[in-house]
Amino acid sequence: MHPNDDVLLDVTGLDVDIMTVGGSHRVVHGLDLTLRRGRTLGVVGESGSGKSMTATAVAGILPDAAVASGSVLYQGRDLLALTARERRRLAGPEIGFVFQEPMSALHPTMTIGRQMAAPLRLHLGLTRRLARERSAELLDLVGIPPSRGVLDAYVHQLSGGMRQRVMIAMSISCEPSLLIADEPTTALDATVQKQILDLLARLRGELGLSMILISHDLGLVAEHTDDVTVMLDGHVMESGPTGRVVSSPESGYTQGLLEASPRLGRSPRRLPVIDKSRFTKAVPR
Repeated sequence: MHPNDDVLLDVTGLDVDIMTVGGSHRVVHGLDLTLRRGRTLGVVGESGSGKSMTATAVAGILPDAAVASGSVLYQGRDLLALTARERRRLAGPEIGFVFQEPMSALHPTMTIGRQMAAPLRLHLGLTRRLARERSAELLDLVGIPPSRGVLDAYVHQLSGGMRQRVMIAMSISCEPSLLIADEPTTALDATVQKQILDLLARLRGELGLSMILISHDLGLVAEHTDDVTVMLDGHVMESGPTGRVVSSPESGYTQGLLEASPRLGRSPRRLPVIDKSRFTKAVPR
């Protein structure tokens, strides 16, 4: 545990296993990361790097058996030592989660208003009327005016951008201290991606949130985070302030990710292929 009071989340030695047909398989290896209050930490890596497994382990969404070892200290409390009931009490009031695919995360047969009201009634004890009023306020906060009638709509009736805004509104409804956004711009076009990321940045400032932003796009992470952790095959390859990692990467893998990012204004070129076999262990920090 860090002696510094500005540390909100401190993950140490996290090992995560999943069960496959061939038995148990480790997908996160001895991961360390630190999130300080009021800051945004980016966790970046290609598909299968273990970043989403890390996020769901921190949020308590994974089955208990999946976390093999390690500690997840949230405001000094080890979340992994809590019971399932105690973890559920933290979900919403303390830790909000934005899923990468709201079409799958939101219930298809319940109206948006009913889904938004559920955590408000459960965690804050609001009446049905007050929960609906608060839901309308939250939608307005994320850029959906009450006149749009979203509270009475179903998820399939909303655009991708509106679904993600609803998901963000639900994740902040109980005023958490920590918001985990797992690939929040997946399948959105470039314009809507920017709107969603700008929205998250604005909410962080207005609500005093600390945030973990999960992404495969190092360029995107570079623009919207204070610190970054780069992952490959469940290992941390590099961590540090975003500016330093992007401008002077210590890991050849991080350098490869930067070089593989397409950039506007440059003549067409073949993007480099990253030889992952060269990076078998984490870079010392």
